[in-house]
Amino acid sequence: MGVGKSTVGRLLAERLGVGYRDTDDDIVAAEGRTIADIFVDEGEPAFRALEKQAVRTAVTGHDGVLSLGGGAILDEDTRTLLAGQPVVYLSMDVEEAVRRTGLGVARPLLAVNPRKQWRELMEARRHLYEEVAEAVVATDGRTPEEVTEAVLNALELKEA
Repeated sequence: MGVGKSTVGRLLAERLGVGYRDTDDDIVAAEGRTIADIFVDEGEPAFRALEKQAVRTAVTGHDGVLSLGGGAILDEDTRTLLAGQPVVYLSMDVEEAVRRTGLGVARPLLAVNPRKQWRELMEARRHLYEEVAEAVVATDGRTPEEVTEAVLNALELKEA
């Protein structure tokens, strides 16, 4: 959350000369409302079902750079779908997350005691991210351009 996946994803797609897609954007477009509204109106399980379908559709139908929401990795079928794909986990520590996002209200899972909840979310998810990731790239203290370069290097990809 707040790691810069959308910014880095767009830069990476541009450098590689491919399209960019974000499953969070797909969900918002399909539902006509924000992710926070979906969480409030229908709850997390309903959102996760929408997310699972959005990820499946995107992974099977998109050949460019794809950004997934931070909780997508929680689904076992999604992890299986990502196996063997060039997945990069963009990591950062809580202080960097606070600096970048303020852990604001648009993040429904961080509504109460955001620092503590962020740490708990990362502790619960980190091993899942690492399980499917071909590479882990730290974003702390780096510009989006530096992170993009680190991703290209980690995946041993060259510019288009």
